[in-house]
Amino acid sequence: MTLQGMIRETPAGCTIALRAQPGAKKTAFTGIYGEGDSAQLKVAVQAPPIERRANEALIRFLADTFSIPRSAVQLLSGELNRSKVFLLKGVSRSQAHSVIAQ
Repeated sequence: MTLQGMIRETPAGCTIALRAQPGAKKTAFTGIYGEGDSAQLKVAVQAPPIERRANEALIRFLADTFSIPRSAVQLLSGELNRSKVFLLKGVSRSQAHSVIAQ
């Protein structure tokens, strides 16, 4: 899976562009949504998109997946949208790539 453009290095860590699919049986990475620079990593989310539960579930999932505290996961954009960008503080682009590629 090529993650070019979906994961970007920043001074604080890396950003990851996601496309959320709420209401799934379990929360997991499921593939790629879109192409080129606008491509996003698709994530099935068990929580419904009600009262920001899906966002909270994504933060928990990303923190657990990358072994970082929840406070190190910040939603930068897409709070009320399926397309989201998260900042993973203290995680390098190469670390994120290797965790997702597993």
